Amino acid sequence: MWRFNEDLLFLIFEKLKNDKKSLYSCLLVNRTWCVTAVPFLWRNPSQFYYATDNSKNILYNVILLHLSEESRVILKNQGMNNLITETTYQRPLFDYISFWKYLELYILEDVISSKMIEKSNAPILRNEILKLFINKNTKFIQLSIPRYFDYQLHLIPEAKCCFSELGFFHCDVKIDQNILEGLAKICKSIKKITLYITAYDNTDNYGIFKLIEVQKSLNEFCLFDISSSKHESFYKSLEESLIKHADTVQYLRISWNPTTRFLSYFVNLLYLEIHKPYFRNWNDPNNLKNLSLPNLKILKVDYVPLIATVNLIENTTGNLSEISIHCDNVIHYVDCKILIQAIYQNCPNIRYLKLSLDRNLLIPEFENLLISCQFLNGLIINVCKDYEFSWDKLFQILAKSSPISLFKFKFYFKIFKLKDIESFFSSWTNRNPILLKINHSGIKVDQKLVNLIEEYKAKGVIKKYSFGCGMNLNEDFEWI
Repeated sequence: MWRFNEDLLFLIFEKLKNDKKSLYSCLLVNRTWCVTAVPFLWRNPSQFYYATDNSKNILYNVILLHLSEESRVILKNQGMNNLITETTYQRPLFDYISFWKYLELYILEDVISSKMIEKSNAPILRNEILKLFINKNTKFIQLSIPRYFDYQLHLIPEAKCCFSELGFFHCDVKIDQNILEGLAKICKSIKKITLYITAYDNTDNYGIFKLIEVQKSLNEFCLFDISSSKHESFYKSLEESLIKHADTVQYLRISWNPTTRFLSYFVNLLYLEIHKPYFRNWNDPNNLKNLSLPNLKILKVDYVPLIATVNLIENTTGNLSEISIHCDNVIHYVDCKILIQAIYQNCPNIRYLKLSLDRNLLIPEFENLLISCQFLNGLIINVCKDYEFSWDKLFQILAKSSPISLFKFKFYFKIFKLKDIESFFSSWTNRNPILLKINHSGIKVDQKLVNLIEEYKAKGVIKKYSFGCGMNLNEDFEWI
């Protein structure tokens, strides 16, 4: 009976694994509940790392309590006795480190650097701490390696055991490439790879290409490039490595101008995000022309040439359910019309739409979009040049022609007339209550706007609302 209870609790806690408050409460019920809940709370301690100012020290002390007597002697002999006497030496009731499934090495590096020790002692402390994590008792599903990391993880005897079932891998490309080549020999089941480029030079990146190529079931690849360098040769080699997984990759996020037509191989894509840094020119929009992505459901593009965006939309087969578009600053009136037409003519099942444009929307065409897309559920509109934009006409169209499914709205504005949005609210009676978010350029929210929204909330026109400052280009569509 007790065994059945533990199995049942495990299934329940699996559903609650992201609800830390409830899991904490479960610790206090009885020993069985406590023993079952603790592993879930310690799967990923990194999510609590920055919760409070003291969390860094707390985590560090927990790690110290797990050190073996041999490790403590080594640290004492190196003059680091003050570090290990910060806590009373008493073995924890649980082997917390054995529960870790997400090894975030940037946290360990941060913990080490936070201690005022001599530079020559840092590798010694790092070595003793890593012994706790990379051993026969731990198996990680995610590994994150920070920039400039050079500790040869793969040479640790137990590394193969720890990382053989790795499913998620994150790293900065500026790490020792020998580490990546070594991990490529023992990690072949990674499903998601995330790369960061924060700085770049002409060093050889053979390690990351090798790691990508040897994976057996790569499903998701993301790259975030915030550097100011140009490195087309790196991206050409990266594209060649990714093509080898064209059959399995379904989620792709890129931050570069495609140097080839490599995306044409990814016919099974469900999610495509292209985020071109605004400070880089586009090489050749034709590399995105006439792509056949029949299964694509989500498309997000930032600073991608409009002609390329339109081509992407036109060459789907009606499966797109979410579109997010942020265009260049100069958008011609006719181009706006072509873009909106491409959406409502090719995406009848769209549920979420984000249009981030810098010129006046073609209101009649936008009304056609609302009429044609009857499953639209959420709408985000941003216009930087408010003085050229007719918010009053937009609100009239929304009140008149929005499908019954549409009730989630986000608006980004600089200049806003209270009477315009009041007219919108007053026309929204007897419909699904609105979920509303308003982002504005000012620091302080207009109290008259708050009072107006509260008035219509009391009437049941608005269910929930919130305010923000500025625009988050990567903000999700789902909100409450």
